[in-house]
Parts: sequence; C-alpha cells; structure tokens
Amino acid sequence: MGVKLFDSELKVMNILWKEGDLSAGQLIKILKADTGWNRNTTYTVIKKCIDKGAIERYEPNFMCRTIISKEQVQNYETVELINKMFDGSKEKFFAAFLDDKNLLKEEVEQLKKLVDKLK
Repeated sequence: MGVKLFDSELKVMNILWKEGDLSAGQLIKILKADTGWNRNTTYTVIKKCIDKGAIERYEPNFMCRTIISKEQVQNYETVELINKMFDGSKEKFFAAFLDDKNLLKEEVEQLKKLVDKLK
C-alpha cells in the first residue's frame, strides 16, 4: 500500500507504532510534551491520517490504531526516493549510498551479509 505521509503525520504514526493503540487524548498529551502541539493540531493530523487510510478510529475514547505498518511506509518512501533521485535505479541508489566514505567497517560487514542473504 502506498501512502505518502508528511512529517507531522509520521510523528503521530511513530508514536502509535511504538506504543500501540492510544486514545486521541493520550496522543495529545504525548505530542504536547514532545512537540508543543495543541489539541487542535493533534486532532487535525489524526484526521489527515484517518483520511489517508493510515489510522483507524474506534470507540470508546476515540482510540487510534495504525492500519499500515512502518515497513510499508519505509518501502513506499524508499521507492519514491529511488524514482525521484536515481531515475528508478536501485543500482544508482546503492552506488551513491556506498560512495559515502563514512561507513564503519561493521556497517560494511552487515551490508555484505544482507546482500549474501539475497542470493
């Protein structure tokens, strides 16, 4: 499922992915502490997530549950990035990523293991 989420929507989603189902009131308290958002801002972002099919609401207490997984959003965003910045080429994407000279030796080894699993 491809859903484009903006940074504000990802803030809500990340809390729900981490904490599980929460009431809108609980989300308001967490986001007020983390970001300074007021009640209206939080409700607006929750509604946008519901409209996009990322969150569903149920009663009692205006409970919120994610419908899509973090992995689905990560996959969608990765494909979007590769299409937008690398002409849809995973090869170009990885070449640019691996050209970053800041990879630690352990990271290189982990990447090698990941590639070996794909064979």
